[in-house]
Amino acid sequence: MTALLETIESPLDLRDLNRRQLKTLADELREFLLNSVASTGGHLSSNLGTVELSVAIHHVYQTPFDRLVWDVGHQSYPHKILTGRRQAMAGLRQLDGISGFPRRTESDYDAFGTAHSSTSISAALGMALGSKQKGEHQGPNRRRHIAVIGDGAMSAGMAYEAMNNAGIHKDIDLLVILNDNEMSISPPVGAMSNYLARLLTGRFYSAARELGKQVLGVVPPVLEIARRLEGGAKSLISPSTLFEEFGFNYFGPIDGHDLDALIPALENLRELKGPQFLHVITRKGRGYGRAEEDPIAYHGPGKFNPAEGLKAAGVSKPTYSQVFGQWLCDAAGADERLVAVTPAMREGSGMVEFSKRFPERYHDVAIAEQHAVTFAAGLACEGLRPVVAIYSTFLQRGYDQLIHDVALQNLPVLFAIDRAGLVGADGATHAGSYDYSFLRCIPNMVVMAPKDEPECRAMLSTGLSLDCPSAVRYPRGAGMGVDAGRALDVLPVGKAEVLLKAGKAQSGQPRIAFLAFGSMVGPCLQAASQFNATVVNMRFIKPLDTALVVELAQDHDLLVTVEEHVVMGGAGSACAEALSAAAAPQTALLHLGLPDRFIDHGDHAKLLAMQGLDAQGIAQSVTTRLTQLLQSRGDKSRTAAAALTLVS
Repeated sequence: MTALLETIESPLDLRDLNRRQLKTLADELREFLLNSVASTGGHLSSNLGTVELSVAIHHVYQTPFDRLVWDVGHQSYPHKILTGRRQAMAGLRQLDGISGFPRRTESDYDAFGTAHSSTSISAALGMALGSKQKGEHQGPNRRRHIAVIGDGAMSAGMAYEAMNNAGIHKDIDLLVILNDNEMSISPPVGAMSNYLARLLTGRFYSAARELGKQVLGVVPPVLEIARRLEGGAKSLISPSTLFEEFGFNYFGPIDGHDLDALIPALENLRELKGPQFLHVITRKGRGYGRAEEDPIAYHGPGKFNPAEGLKAAGVSKPTYSQVFGQWLCDAAGADERLVAVTPAMREGSGMVEFSKRFPERYHDVAIAEQHAVTFAAGLACEGLRPVVAIYSTFLQRGYDQLIHDVALQNLPVLFAIDRAGLVGADGATHAGSYDYSFLRCIPNMVVMAPKDEPECRAMLSTGLSLDCPSAVRYPRGAGMGVDAGRALDVLPVGKAEVLLKAGKAQSGQPRIAFLAFGSMVGPCLQAASQFNATVVNMRFIKPLDTALVVELAQDHDLLVTVEEHVVMGGAGSACAEALSAAAAPQTALLHLGLPDRFIDHGDHAKLLAMQGLDAQGIAQSVTTRLTQLLQSRGDKSRTAAAALTLVS
């Protein structure tokens, strides 16, 4: 007997199914999803929780004509499977395979590309008003717009900015579905999370409602206010009041795994005009016991055997996140002023141990990067030393606050910037490719990038010691395998480290200087073995060791800057600017880094090699530039092969 899921090539195929068949489809979809993610790695817990919701939405709505936006996007795997990408799941998050997030270029069913939190309502509202302007908002076949947002994403201000804007438009078709699973990536925090969580038991709600009637009954004016807000204690414990004050009609909460409840609710909401809000309760990891018990561990697992579950990892090199986490605890023990701030990334940033050992000095502000930065500025105003642990891609969301609230006031906030450079399977939306550029242009900032684990600790200690804003930028995953130690030493600010010196110039043999930043120090040392080369660990992007750069320009034939960052405006640009400002003798420059385009997901090492940022690619780029230099000097007899004779 053919599995029902195998007959589904698009949502058209499931719209004729009856309720019993849809339930069977959901069961098959969940089993397929579990086995698929186990074989490729990827996000699991969140997607197991959206199986029935995905089936119900595509059964009721006429996607892709009706626009569907999945917030964050890592909960969209069931959606991908139902929209013609079942077989493509075998290449999920792999080079040349499908993305782990919705992408407009991947499918017409992906109405909007999402990977950062809390953008769905804004995007869906823009689509709804766009449809209205085109006259597609009237009649029985009008276009509808659905935004599915998680409870963690509802902690971000952008979601409320969008709802505030949406509430005034009563003639659009906009449905916001709150997928309430009590968890973002880290456990949810804050008043809003607690507020929503009160709805999870009907007996509590009923008892509180009756108590509210008794208490408010002796105060008639207050009782009247409560009745106007739909009666009793409901206004005090239900989010309906909050969302309806924004202009939405609130419905729920309902069981997000019960198709008999979901489908009728969506069918009714489909016929209503104006902003609607549906609150559904789901469970992360639904249907796979191990993921239900530990949804954090199964949030984004690598490959595993579903029958055995995740196994304890063997001994491996510590990640930079772990190095940071250990330093954070050590530094906190030595300096009572240290406080740590994270925008809902405790686990990913390596802060679990700190949160346990120093709970009064640990602040998870939820998915609110803008608030995290300004909150840290406020802490610094009171003489504390805040450390903001944040991914490079997420710091972009707090850029205005970084400039105006931290740097302009020259406050000593240290930014521990994780996931810098390319990030492998998460792809372009999560790559930290721009932080050198947007940080080094800000006055008062000190910007550092370590070559290895102990230097990462030293840079963090250096940043903590400064009376100005600073940033330490380090990559995802393991470092060089060097023992980080437990020292809290600081570095001389703005001073680079010469790791290898070129030999004396010989007849026809060029002297090359590699100016390597952060993660590119290792590949440059390997590439340098093919040349008469100097290798410098630049350490500081700002302030740059200008004196050393000028000195190298005076006695080398080619300066090669290498960075895991876009070339435009990056560290190499800083070197060129320094040489120009110093009126240094002209020397040839070669800037190696990421190109002026977005780089897709894939294996990190392969992606670097494709951009020429491994040792072989760096050496080849240098050889090519030497050939070009010889040709530009008019010696046409020299070829690329001849140029190779110039290397040692």
